[in-house]
This record gives sequence, structure tokens and C-alpha cells, in this order.
Amino acid sequence: MKFGVFYEHQLPRPWHEHSEQQLINDALDQIELADKLGIQYLWEVEHHFLEEYSHSSAPEVFLAAASQRTQRMRIGHGIVQTAAAYNHPARTAERIAMLDLVSNGRVEFGSGESSSEAELRGFGIDPAVKREAWLEGLEIAIRCMTETPFGGVDGIFTQMPPRNVVPKPVQKPHPPLWVACSRRDTILLAAEKGIGALSFAFIEPEDAKQWVDDYEAVLREKCIPVGLSVNPQVACVTPMMCSPNEEDAIARGLEGANFFGYSLAHFYVFGDHVPATTDVWEEFQQRRGKMGYSPEAALANRQQTLGAQVASGDAKGLRGATGTPEQLREFLRRYESAGVDQLIFVMQAGRNRHEHIMESIELFGTQVLPEFVERDEAASVAKAAKWEPIVEAAFARRTTDHPSMPPGYVMRAIPKQMVDAMDSEPAQQWLEALADKQAAGVRDEEFQRLVDG
Repeated sequence: MKFGVFYEHQLPRPWHEHSEQQLINDALDQIELADKLGIQYLWEVEHHFLEEYSHSSAPEVFLAAASQRTQRMRIGHGIVQTAAAYNHPARTAERIAMLDLVSNGRVEFGSGESSSEAELRGFGIDPAVKREAWLEGLEIAIRCMTETPFGGVDGIFTQMPPRNVVPKPVQKPHPPLWVACSRRDTILLAAEKGIGALSFAFIEPEDAKQWVDDYEAVLREKCIPVGLSVNPQVACVTPMMCSPNEEDAIARGLEGANFFGYSLAHFYVFGDHVPATTDVWEEFQQRRGKMGYSPEAALANRQQTLGAQVASGDAKGLRGATGTPEQLREFLRRYESAGVDQLIFVMQAGRNRHEHIMESIELFGTQVLPEFVERDEAASVAKAAKWEPIVEAAFARRTTDHPSMPPGYVMRAIPKQMVDAMDSEPAQQWLEALADKQAAGVRDEEFQRLVDG
């Protein structure tokens, strides 16, 4: 099993003029340390308008910065919102490819659809067709990365003529594909499409085993790959805060972990939100005993064995990998035994402090990670061998009917179109003369006016 770190860039109110800048710089420091200690993956979300919960609207910029602060770590979009109203598929392909180039082939391409009112309606997306929009955007982006030239598309949400989309990614045929999953049905959808499942549900290790088994069964029997390669992996997320002392770990990490869950539900389930006004952190503080989970209650109800959730009376809250290195080792082994390919840590949450996150990364990297790395190499080889015939059978079921570039298709510059429409010999001669001047480096005022619009 491998490990990753996950960023929403949470920023509870109140914040000041430089809070976002400090948040991003702290995250880059954390990622650089994680890379040095051997944590294998970084995941960054794309969200819009979800103030306090996620200030991460341009993940490609942050990930490009992270790629220059790291050497080995895989750089994961977790996720790109691929519906065309969010991101035109050609732009998605261009950004993924450029990030793959600047990171020297370390990109993971996760995609998703979102289900928040803030994002869907903010970009004019009908919730009833968001899955279709996600899938079409993903399919077109993959084609843009792999076709030379892209043959064009006349889709439901995207219409685009033939173009050669450049640059192309380092990884061939394209970076590994993932999709965000929060329920069992999306796990199964990932398997049907041959995509890695990024499970953002905080589930117990024993429940994860059933999800892994279901994923493998569907991929084995029904998979028709959406891409030109299959990424048969299941990843799970869990809160993490590590300290030599359990009480310190709980005091440092539990409130942030539960604000993560509360603020997510605020935007996705039960919240009324006035932009730039509603104080989600204050609401959480008032209601955490009922809908979140307080560190004080957790300290009073400590459990011998860690779980994804911990109960106090009728209330449940997130705990996950919050504890000592030894507690983490025992907890994480259970995910490993369940067959989970990657466990992703949520540390930057709520008001969790930078220095505590750095200490947690250091403790995990030096005292917990080595035993898993030692087992992972052989396990990865065995998994690859197991998946090889399954993937081969999946591609045998795959057929494509993508359009190719029409015979005789030419992309003409706009002035050339105008001259052709005029059917004027002097105008054609002027264009020819202009081409000769440009080849010779001679400045032409008329050409400059055309370029300037």
C-alpha cells in the first residue's frame, strides 16, 4: 500500500489579507517534506465558491509549483472537474499535458463532476446531466491528449473542429486515470470504465475490503476502458495527525478533521449559505457536539483501536489515523490487509496548525512508512501480474467510433478566408507577397494591423 497527502486548502473564518498566501506557502513546505520522506502521492482538488471549505480553484497552478518543490512524488489532480462548462476538454488536456511535462511525467489525472449547488449552478450546469457532462468532457480530453490530430467532436456539451492539441503528455498513452467516488455506485462506475477509484468516503478498513472486492469483480466482468490504459486501483482517505502522545494528537487534529466533514456537508447536504457572509466555522463551533465531534469528548471516550469514526453517545465524528505512531501502524495495516492500493491523508483541515502537520509528516515518514514501503514493492509486482489478463480482456471488449479528420480538411487563417471569399486575384497576390515579406523578416504595416485585430 502507498500513501498520499490531500489538500482542499481549507481556511475557516476569520481570515486576513495574507491568509491565503500563507496557507499555500505552508502547504508547499509540507509537500516538500513529505516528498523527502518518501510519501508517494500528492492530491489537490478543484473547487469553486466553497469558501472556508476549499480555496482551491486553480489546482493546476498549485500542482505546477509543487512539481518544482518535489523530486519523486506523483502529482495528482484529485480532481479536475471535466464538464465543459467548468473546463473545456481541450484546455483540460493542455493543462494535464503541460503539468506532465514540467513534472517529468509524474501526473495522475483524476476527474469528477461535483454535486454542490454553488459549483453546478455557478457554472450553469444542470444537476440532472452532470454525470453525462463529466464523462463527455473526460472522453474528449483523453482524445485530445492521444490523437494527432484530434479528429473533432459534435457532442452534447462540446462542439469542436479538428485541431492538433499540443503539447502532448510525457506518459503514454496518457497519465493514469482516476475518478472521485463517494458511494458504492461510483466505485462500480470507476471499475466499469477502467479508472482508479478515489474514494472520498471516510470508511472503516473492513468496509473498504468489500469496496475493493466489488471493484475487482466489476472490472473483471464488465470493464470497457474509457481511456487507452486501465488504472485498476482503489484509494481511500482518512484524517491524520500523529504525535508521540495520543492526547496531543487528538487535541491537534480532531477538531480540524471534523470541520472538514462538517464544512463539506454544509455545502453539499444541509447548508444555507450567503456568499461572503455565512460563517461556517462559527456554525461548526456551535453545533460540533451534535453534528461534528469535539476533541474533549474524544479524550473522554478513547478507544483501544483506531477507527475511521469514533462515537460519543449518539454522535459520531471522524478520527481515522489520529494518534501515536504505533496506533497508526496498527490502523493502516488493516487497510493494507483489505487490499487498498493507496491511503490518502487529510491533515490540512480546519485550523490545524502548520507546525503540527509538519511534525506529523516527520513522525509518519520516519516511524511508520518504512515497513509499508518494504512490503509494497513485492505486493505491487504481484498485483500487476494479477491484473494483466483482466485488463487484456477489458480491452478486448472495447470498440471506438471516434471521428477522424475529414479528408481535405484545412484550417485557414481568417484573413485568408476573407480573401478566398472575395475571389480577387489582386487580394491573393497581396497575401502571397505578404507571406514572402514575413519569410524575409520585412515589416509590413498592413500585416501588423491584421495581427492586432
